[in-house]
Amino acid sequence: FYDQAIAAPSMKAALAAWGASSNLFHQGVAKETDDPDVVAATMAKPGVVLRRPVGSDGPFTESAELPTELGEGEARAGRKSKSKSGSQKRPAKAERKASREIDDTVARKAAAAFEKEERRREAARAKEEATRAKERARRDKAVAAAEAALDKARREHEAKAEAIEAERAALDARAEAEQERWDKQRQKLDHALRRARE
Repeated sequence: FYDQAIAAPSMKAALAAWGASSNLFHQGVAKETDDPDVVAATMAKPGVVLRRPVGSDGPFTESAELPTELGEGEARAGRKSKSKSGSQKRPAKAERKASREIDDTVARKAAAAFEKEERRREAARAKEEATRAKERARRDKAVAAAEAALDKARREHEAKAEAIEAERAALDARAEAEQERWDKQRQKLDHALRRARE
């Protein structure tokens, strides 16, 4: 008395949920559907068997009620008048429209959530970039200070080395002058010693 639908990972899982003892898909009794309304209803409750009265265009629900009709003749007349006026189709169209509106609402909410997440990520990226820029500036300042200290120490060293070189040159000149004085004095004294021995 009911059409049944389920969102299942496989045909075997669907058959198990329906309690079928034979392969209804192979027999042609069951089939996969791409009807967006059926897919939306089953995906909203995956793994749950949904039902609707056979031959109706109503939505699939967990607890579907059989249609209540007064009698065979009235039911036929009611069916004829409904099919002529199109009122039987209206609920399905209205439900599809409502489903589309719900889908639009969900899409808008999803888009808003996506934009919010993008803004959050962008803010996080900007914060990280600001932190990196601050760290780079701190590092550059430390490098500049270290380079300045090294240049100052190098200049001081070069000045001291030049002073030492100047002192060494002066000592070398004094040593050379002393050696010349001594050579002259020794020659003079050697000459005097030789004369004294004669």
